[in-house]
Amino acid sequence: MKLFTTGTLLIMSLVGMAAEMPVVTGEPFPDTDGVHVNAHGGGIMKHDGVYYWYGEHRDNGQPSSYQRGVACYTSPDLKTWTNRGIVMEVSETPGDPIEKGCIIERPKVVYNPATGKFVLWFHHEMKGVGYGSAYAGVAVADNPLGPFRLLHTGRVNPGVYPLGTAEDAKNLKWDEKMEWWTPQWRKAIEEGMFNLRDLDGGQMSRDMTVYVDDDGKAYHIYSSESNLTIQIAELDPTYTRHTGRYVRLFPGGHNEAPAIFKKDGVYWMITSGCTGWDPNAARLMRATSIMGPWEQLPNPCRGEGAEITFGGQSTYIFKDDRGFTFMADIWNPKQKSDSRHLWLPVKFGDDGVPYIEKPEK
Repeated sequence: MKLFTTGTLLIMSLVGMAAEMPVVTGEPFPDTDGVHVNAHGGGIMKHDGVYYWYGEHRDNGQPSSYQRGVACYTSPDLKTWTNRGIVMEVSETPGDPIEKGCIIERPKVVYNPATGKFVLWFHHEMKGVGYGSAYAGVAVADNPLGPFRLLHTGRVNPGVYPLGTAEDAKNLKWDEKMEWWTPQWRKAIEEGMFNLRDLDGGQMSRDMTVYVDDDGKAYHIYSSESNLTIQIAELDPTYTRHTGRYVRLFPGGHNEAPAIFKKDGVYWMITSGCTGWDPNAARLMRATSIMGPWEQLPNPCRGEGAEITFGGQSTYIFKDDRGFTFMADIWNPKQKSDSRHLWLPVKFGDDGVPYIEKPEK
């Protein structure tokens, strides 16, 4: 194996063999115009031989909440990326759900072969409320380059209990005066106190991803219950609505930034803790059924910087015929457009458990 650099990507190649996936370690990542790729918190979709990278577009010198919308870049090889512009723009119309000044984060696009539509899900906050809305938004397009048309935005599964809810748990009462992080509070969270708090209006949805399984079913995976609990909600055959089937994972665990993949019949999920824009240690979970039960394993990162996920926060795990790639954002809260990208190969130990290392340059 030899290491060489091209542009600002650190790429590993085997002599006489197909090149491996690009490895990106936080340097500026220029597109074909020489401008750093401005697509954050997103993911990659491959369609008809073309790679589409969707992400949050962040403008320079603007307030932190201001965005133009969802950006898209395309590539034939995952190395050379062309800016294709904004595929879902914020609106200039006052009162529009995605009025300029709203927050759009974690955009993910999947293709639905049954409808022929490209479906975009994203974390949405209405203008002027900070992170108080905790909505999930969905938009569709006939073309992967858009324009994507907003269908709806709001909380998830209003009036619906999660799978496995015990009858006595349905009688829990929300106690806003209960002191946080006490044993009593944690027990109430595990039993579903925050879930019941949001039952009528719907569950909160912040950091999120979308996963399409081998059988074609799709799932919306998101941080909920004031970022205390991960939820997995099944989507309908159009991928644009929830079916009402959902589960709660690790209540009180304070997980966000979910990224999921499947290998040899096992589902794996990597998340982060909740420390604002500051990096922290990644968490690893696994299950043999997407609806659980799930178990938590130690930090999948190894080596120097593992305790802060090499400075990044998970956003997506991309799969192609060469393997799996862990995608993360190295956030720059003072200039979010200059937040850097981290792409590292997912490796597997002799026990089949995935791990991530940052290669030496």
